[in-house]
Amino acid sequence: MPNILDIRRRIRSVVNTRQITKAMKVVSAAKLRRAQDRALSARPYALMLTNVLKSLVARAEIYDPETGAPKHPLLAQRVEKNILLIVVTGDKGLAGAFSANITKAASRFLESKAGKNIDIEAIGRKGRDFLRRRYPAALQTRSLVELAESLEAQPDAAERAGVIQITGEHVGVLGKLEFAQSRALAENVIERYRREEIDAVYVVFNEFKSVIAQRLIVEQVLPIEHIGEPAVRLAEEMTEEEKKRAKEAAISAGVGMRASESAGEKAAAEFGTAQVDYIYEQPPEELFRALLPKYVAIQIFRALLESVAAEHAARMTAMDSATSNATDMIDSLTLVMNRARQAKITKEIIEIVSGAAAM
Repeated sequence: MPNILDIRRRIRSVVNTRQITKAMKVVSAAKLRRAQDRALSARPYALMLTNVLKSLVARAEIYDPETGAPKHPLLAQRVEKNILLIVVTGDKGLAGAFSANITKAASRFLESKAGKNIDIEAIGRKGRDFLRRRYPAALQTRSLVELAESLEAQPDAAERAGVIQITGEHVGVLGKLEFAQSRALAENVIERYRREEIDAVYVVFNEFKSVIAQRLIVEQVLPIEHIGEPAVRLAEEMTEEEKKRAKEAAISAGVGMRASESAGEKAAAEFGTAQVDYIYEQPPEELFRALLPKYVAIQIFRALLESVAAEHAARMTAMDSATSNATDMIDSLTLVMNRARQAKITKEIIEIVSGAAAM
């Protein structure tokens, strides 16, 4: 028979844990609202930039009419021998299988590219720790801050530490994410691609559309195949059970489950569909060359923003499930305690009656 005092101590412990998970759920819900607003506010600019580039493509010669070769180096497609993979995970735990699913997808991608030289840029502590245990770090490993400070002086290609190596570790940047950080990474990636140090760039992250519409994808950033059309190489949708849990958590936390289209997005969409012949001050070719690197930077920035929002959504869902499980455990332990107390009372009554009968 379990000790009643021990059961009461365990119930108090679970109650304290439930209070913590409730608080973490509320905090994650508040952070999710802010992260969702940031991701939504960045979409009109990205959409307008995409539509401007589409408009320029129709007015500029981006391919050589004689050879068919692209005039911009970011459009050049080469045989993939050296690949750069950007892995975006979270810095903290208690978010369910959020970071684990991303690292599993990254591992599957690395297996599919077996035999090729792969450099990894790890963004987030969880992904960095996972990859560090499996692959060596390059001799020159730099953070986003160091990249921003040394954009003018790029290091020479050093001897590889292995076929798969970690060339960048960026921890703590997702908590205070700024566009300058993703721009520094994008400029470094673009410079390496121009110098043909790498032949392709991929990013693995959790794409966030809404709380109940997320998917884990591996997207090709370079070379650019079709402007405005994400080159998704791998995609994993949420299961129905995961959508159900996310919906329940969003309802209980008061978080909107669907993202509404803003006025900026509508205006950007109208720019791309309007039957208007726009006149640009600079030559279209010059504008196209200047805007294409910004397009790559905003694609990386979008991946980071959506990953942050997806992480908060995953943590909110995990804490809601933990709170529900704690409530169920409290009910179960209370039932066991009542049964044990009733058994103790029954035993005492039997002892009293047996003693009275013996007299």
